[in-house]
Amino acid sequence: MDFTTRCIHGAVDKTHNTGAVSVPIYQSATFAHPGIGQSTGYDYSRLQNPTREHLEKVIANLEEGTDALAFSTGMAAITALMELFSIGDHIIASEDLYGGTVRLFDNINKKNGLDFDYLDTSDLAKLRSLIRKKTKAIYIETPTNPMMQVTDIQAVAAIAREYKLLVIVDNTFLTPYFQRPLTLGADIVVHSGTKYLSGHNDTLAGFLVTKETDLSEKLRFIYKTTGACLSPFDSWLLIRGIKTLAIRMKRQEENALKLAAFLSSQEKVKKVFFIGLPDHPGFEVSKKQASGFGSMISFEVDTEATAKQVLEKVSLILFAESLGGTETLITYPMVQTHADVPIADRLLRGINECLLRMSVGLEDADDLIEDLRQALS
Repeated sequence: MDFTTRCIHGAVDKTHNTGAVSVPIYQSATFAHPGIGQSTGYDYSRLQNPTREHLEKVIANLEEGTDALAFSTGMAAITALMELFSIGDHIIASEDLYGGTVRLFDNINKKNGLDFDYLDTSDLAKLRSLIRKKTKAIYIETPTNPMMQVTDIQAVAAIAREYKLLVIVDNTFLTPYFQRPLTLGADIVVHSGTKYLSGHNDTLAGFLVTKETDLSEKLRFIYKTTGACLSPFDSWLLIRGIKTLAIRMKRQEENALKLAAFLSSQEKVKKVFFIGLPDHPGFEVSKKQASGFGSMISFEVDTEATAKQVLEKVSLILFAESLGGTETLITYPMVQTHADVPIADRLLRGINECLLRMSVGLEDADDLIEDLRQALS
């Protein structure tokens, strides 16, 4: 079945027989038992809810995994994921991660006894050199946020298999429409469902998708114990958003290609970070492991004054955090998404006062280009 069709019909809902085309919102905290020792399959919505279950089946289907768990936010998903590890465990992670993930790792997980090393995970020799006896997992974003570094998932997975390590991939930027890490050797996929999966900037959500049943069982136990499950109504919003995922991703990528070309031609733009440009270092790897380039663009302008001018002068494009929605958003990483990353680390990664990040939406590309043109003038 084609991916577009699976976005709409990716799971069969057998919980009702009304013929409703839209999955019902089961807005119930608890479920009655037919008798002692008997269950309808649902007991309490923290454990499972029919609306959330439908959504999870859709996500598992799209990522070609065995199970998906829907959380209240992307950070809630990563927080639960870290409960797989014990005091003293070591994790190797991409150095250019979303700032909230770095904040969690460095301020919560380290406090609780986990150890982290950060590097450009496209450097396979250096990655291998960091593996030690207590290493348990490799955590990567590809492409990364916001510098758009690309990691070869299959190559990392091959190294991980040698040392019996988990491979965890944050697939938020490309979604399963363009990239399916589990088919490339990853064990767990992470999503901020708030972004492209929802697609409308109207709800928060997160997902973990597993390749093997044993990981699913461990995470389900953590899930029901810690309790950061996605509500029935938010699950319904995600189900609705995913129905248009394929057509949104295709149009947004088309727009991004045009905007990246425009930005590359501008005198005040010094560098464009977009994996769809042939001169991007990860272009060939991207073509090998993904079917598209997505619609996230970062670009560096000539001065801090120019960066602030763009942020203040855009009118169609919105100066706001987040990404992946129908609206084009522009973000200032140094004061928004990565404000909590230590300054020295941030600058070392290229996140400076001249860097802007843009999530390209569904507007007409010419209108977006004109807005950027006047903002840069």
